[in-house]
Amino acid sequence: MGSGNYIPLFHSERAKGRVLYRLFAATVLVGICLIWAYRVSHIPRAGENGRWVWIGLLGAELWFGFYWIITQALRWKLIYRTTFKDRLSQRYEKDLPGVDIFVCTADPVIEPPLMVVNTVLSAMAYNYPPERLAVYVSDDAGSILTFYALMEASQFARHWIPYCKKFNVEPRSAAAYFASVQNPHGDDDHTTHFEGVKNLYEEMKDRIESAARLGRIPEEVHLKHKGFSQWDSYTSKGDHDTILQILIDGKDPLAKDIDGWALPILVYLAREKRPHHFHNFKAGAMNALIRISSNISNGQIILNVDCDMYSNDSLSIRDALCFFMDEGKGSDIAFVQFPQWFENLTKNDLYSNRLLVVTNVEFHGIDGYGGPLYVGTGCFHRRETLCGLKFNKNHKFDWKIRDNVRNRQQNVQDLEAETKPLASCTYEQNTQWGNEMGLKYGCPVEDVITGLSIQCNGWKSAYYNPERKAFLGAAATSLPEVLVQHKRWSEGDLQIFLSKYSPAWFAHGKISLGLQLGYACYCLWAPNCFAILYYSIIPSLHLLKGHSLFPQISSPWFLPFAYVILAECLYSLVEFHLAGGTILGWWNEQRIWLYKRSSSYLFASIDTILKFLGFANSGFIISTKVADGEVLQRYKKEIMEFGSSSPMLTILATIALLNLFCLVGVVKTITLDRRSIGRLGETMPLQILLSGVLVFINLPLFQGLFFRSDKGKYGRLAHNYLCIITDVHRYINHEQLAIGEEEVRWIKSINLVLELERSPLFKSGTPSNSTPEMGTGLRELFVIVLLAVLSSPQAVLGIRFVIDREECFSHDIKYEGDTVHVSFVVIKVDSSWQYSNDGVDLVIKGPSGEQIQDFRDKTSEKFDFMARNRGVHRFCFTNKSPYHETIDFDVHVAHFSYYDEHAKDEHFKPLMEQISKLEDALYNIQFEQHWLEAQTDRQAIVNEAMSRRAIHKAFYESAALVGASVLQVYLLRRLFERKLGMSRV
Repeated sequence: MGSGNYIPLFHSERAKGRVLYRLFAATVLVGICLIWAYRVSHIPRAGENGRWVWIGLLGAELWFGFYWIITQALRWKLIYRTTFKDRLSQRYEKDLPGVDIFVCTADPVIEPPLMVVNTVLSAMAYNYPPERLAVYVSDDAGSILTFYALMEASQFARHWIPYCKKFNVEPRSAAAYFASVQNPHGDDDHTTHFEGVKNLYEEMKDRIESAARLGRIPEEVHLKHKGFSQWDSYTSKGDHDTILQILIDGKDPLAKDIDGWALPILVYLAREKRPHHFHNFKAGAMNALIRISSNISNGQIILNVDCDMYSNDSLSIRDALCFFMDEGKGSDIAFVQFPQWFENLTKNDLYSNRLLVVTNVEFHGIDGYGGPLYVGTGCFHRRETLCGLKFNKNHKFDWKIRDNVRNRQQNVQDLEAETKPLASCTYEQNTQWGNEMGLKYGCPVEDVITGLSIQCNGWKSAYYNPERKAFLGAAATSLPEVLVQHKRWSEGDLQIFLSKYSPAWFAHGKISLGLQLGYACYCLWAPNCFAILYYSIIPSLHLLKGHSLFPQISSPWFLPFAYVILAECLYSLVEFHLAGGTILGWWNEQRIWLYKRSSSYLFASIDTILKFLGFANSGFIISTKVADGEVLQRYKKEIMEFGSSSPMLTILATIALLNLFCLVGVVKTITLDRRSIGRLGETMPLQILLSGVLVFINLPLFQGLFFRSDKGKYGRLAHNYLCIITDVHRYINHEQLAIGEEEVRWIKSINLVLELERSPLFKSGTPSNSTPEMGTGLRELFVIVLLAVLSSPQAVLGIRFVIDREECFSHDIKYEGDTVHVSFVVIKVDSSWQYSNDGVDLVIKGPSGEQIQDFRDKTSEKFDFMARNRGVHRFCFTNKSPYHETIDFDVHVAHFSYYDEHAKDEHFKPLMEQISKLEDALYNIQFEQHWLEAQTDRQAIVNEAMSRRAIHKAFYESAALVGASVLQVYLLRRLFERKLGMSRV
């Protein structure tokens, strides 16, 4: 067809509103730069407290800004595509290319044979000439049950395919169709066929599921089909010969459906495996299928789908061919990627399985720079590109040239024997398979790295997201499954970024910069964990301490923080809604966004580092495709499933409880001092907001920890936490332990918590119809929150100073009747030759100048008094010795807000009395610990001084003794000399 008469088979349209979005992105970038400027200009000086915390925040915000800039490539140039299948049929109906469909499975337990059968049936029933269609199943488990299921499917397909085409039914997965259609609307003929085909399906289903339950196939079936004999030499799924069976042969004239039409080719393959040969997981299976299919059907187009991803649109092959066969724009397209979608999604997508923004926004954006990533399923390929062909604009594809299987002279037995060696475990040795040919090896996400290599060979790809989803699969129904899946994805992507195939250097100059940034966005998923973890922990801890890490609300620097946060949240919500999501669905996505970055990405980063250091190897985890009945019911109700404990869930629970502790501490501070509301609101609004959001977003996690009684709860952490407290309680009551006074006071405080937790007052708040598990969860939550309240810091003045003559200090006591605890210890006296034990004087005066306490010549003292008046109290020390003295001085004010409340009824007052006793006991521990530490320091200094004086004394005594001895010798010598002289005379 001449270029003047060119009519495209597909149309590409740029998204509207690009200019408006780019202006918005520019304002956000300005805000990010101002945040960076604030951090850099306000770094504490060397030696100041909080310097490294501040630098850590700067690093986290630099990463957030850098990653945000990368993600703009995914939104800068969105493209939406439309196909014209009627034009394709008009031009090429008689010359449509052969299509080989690959279905991969690896475990008959996780991926049940019936699920595989329904995917295969949907592929065989495509609205496409059956003589040009072939379906290949790769069974990496080598399961005889899967083979038996496919043998049953080959018989049922003779009835199912003509039924689908005659009545044009959708979807063409038998299970999905019969689940969605109870009675067809139409004539009696349709109803009769419907009942007949449904009965056949139910019979087939019963046989397959019965064999799966028994773990074996019926003996009469085993003898009936020769293919089962290939399992006679089968040892295990990791040690067996190649098993290849052509279940429906395209050459066989008997391979017809009940209406006399040809059936698609159906092939079963279990490639050879040996323990001493690495099999390269799914990539190895795909490469074996490429070689096997090239010798059987050799279709020009290859479609690969996961075994749970059935065809939901019988015309999707024709949609893909509109891109490949377009005369003007299709010659450089290597693969067409359809989005992953799932049939079992809940209304608000509890686990964010469908990746709504990725599929409906980001992939359209990356398509504008040369095409999307290859994601491993729902993707149509040119066979030549998977075999390593580089793009050449002069290369022309002749779709009319294809191997005609129907005219093959070779019988099926000879063909199987000839083809088997292509799936042996030694075939790829000393070849380019896994490197320059086929899917790449050495990475958990072999699909992404393969797609990148194809694009670096000069090819482009296309992303097609039709209104009717082309493929539907089974989404994860529990949080651990979601986290493990994202861990595998992010780990593989990070390995790509650090490998020789990194988009940063391998793809440099081979693909566009926008496409490089698009790949980098996904390859750098995992490193996000470090910044997220830092922001989830450090600001909340410093909120508990009262340290502000963000600008005050009255500061101009507050504006960029507020704008960036508000703008990004609102834009994210609007983007999610326009992509087809709900508000609650957006909130669920934010939760999973946090969970992925706090757990999955952390373990992905650790495993990647260990792999590059040689301490670990890459693995491939198969996602569970079936769910327990109770799990499925909770999933439909959008109740989060936690299941058994795991390191990922432990990290999430720890972060959630940490933020709960910190937030409760802030609430307690506000409750004790109403005037602190304004101060905290002025100095730390962003930290309070951050901690509050982290608590609120973790409400399902708290429910799983404390309030739920079903099997999907996650109560191990809270249970263990309470067990530790209970064990301590048991020891103090029943064991004789050598512990100090401080430990005794702490354990007694724990006793108060347990007594309060067991008290009728607490139990009265539990509904009578609550289950025992529910009650335990409430008690655990009560204990944890109460300890969070009591563990939060209170106003304590503790200083260490050097006094010459007199030093005075002031402390503002805000409430009349507060108990003031005071202690001081003379730590050191700067006397070189003697130790002075004279001590110091302390005089305490009230706000009006009245004397409250007077101590004379004390080296240490610990006491308390009740403030009669609120206001500034003065503490004056006097040193009467001629030497400088170092003093440790500590003041602690205890105030209980319930004294000021009017709600002191018979139920509320006992509770607050118990809390006040516990709080007072805990603060006394802190106070006495400080005093004991000061006493210990003093004693250490005294001991050191005494040791030093003892050494000096010994040295001087020794020197005096030596001198006396020398003098004695000298005098005796003189005496003898004089006597000797007198005797000579």
